[in-house]
Amino acid sequence: MEPKTRRIYVPKIKLAVIFTVLFVVLFALLRVINMSRSFMTTTGITPTTLFRLVFDAGADLKPIDGRVNILLLGIPGGNHDGTDLTDTILVLSFHQENQSLAMVSVPRDIWSDTLKDKVNSAYHYGEVKKKGGGLVLAKAIVSDVVGLPLQYALVLDFSGFRKIIDLVGGVEINVQKSFTDTEYPVPGKEDDTCNGDPLFTCRYEPLHFESGSQVMDGERALKYVRSRHAEGNEGSDFARGKRQQEMLLALKSKLLSKDIYLHPGEVEKLYAAFDAATDTDMNMGELLTVGKLFMQTTKEKTQRISLEDKLYTPPSSWYGRYVLLPVESFDAIHAFVKSSLQ
Repeated sequence: MEPKTRRIYVPKIKLAVIFTVLFVVLFALLRVINMSRSFMTTTGITPTTLFRLVFDAGADLKPIDGRVNILLLGIPGGNHDGTDLTDTILVLSFHQENQSLAMVSVPRDIWSDTLKDKVNSAYHYGEVKKKGGGLVLAKAIVSDVVGLPLQYALVLDFSGFRKIIDLVGGVEINVQKSFTDTEYPVPGKEDDTCNGDPLFTCRYEPLHFESGSQVMDGERALKYVRSRHAEGNEGSDFARGKRQQEMLLALKSKLLSKDIYLHPGEVEKLYAAFDAATDTDMNMGELLTVGKLFMQTTKEKTQRISLEDKLYTPPSSWYGRYVLLPVESFDAIHAFVKSSLQ
């Protein structure tokens, strides 16, 4: 006699629960996959990119002639006139194979025949035409000046720059030459009548920097890189460009300090400040890769290039304002920049 098969009774309500749980798990899994794809598409961070960031170069930046060129712009920010005119224009040119970096300072007063204005207005005109167009136009105009293709751009609001410097505890700068600037503009007082003062002295703050090594907080550092009316050669665009290069390297040195990374909360604040103060056409993977390149480049393999000897000041009557023009031609500037790159 065959043993009787015992049937197990499963209430319909339990089957419904099981199928519901399976459906929810499947739905959640599909959502995670979809969100992961969206995240990877938006940020450029894939498992391969993360692996390469840790063990290799990082994201594929598509170098041209072995170089990745990034345009770094600094704008005043705030609510007054000229908040999107670029006070700082730097080209960072990385050679990935040589692990070297060249920093080319581009004076803001160079005249552009394309714009019929100074190069520092390119970002403004681009943004007026279309949101995000500032980076596109600025890259095109600055590329015409230096003769290098610019793959990426990043704009930094100086108000955020000040906060970043404060979060890392200030930066140490070795001021090469003492200088005084009696016409540093006070934010918000651009249209102040100064109670009838014909010289409008209330609109300006006198600045003085002694030569020598010193630690600067965010506000002091910002004044150091933005000062434009110092006495003598320190009041030139070229001197200011050199100070901006110094500041960038000083900030890099501070960011390499291990003490910062011992406090995760401070790192989070630093990231938030950087994110709020910048706009870029790089995705997250590309930005992290550029950051890694910058941090890994040694002082010995960092060049600082100035266009000072390649530019001159024509009579103000030519353009109705102070501008800079090539001594020879922009082609000569292109040749000089390319021959200077290591």
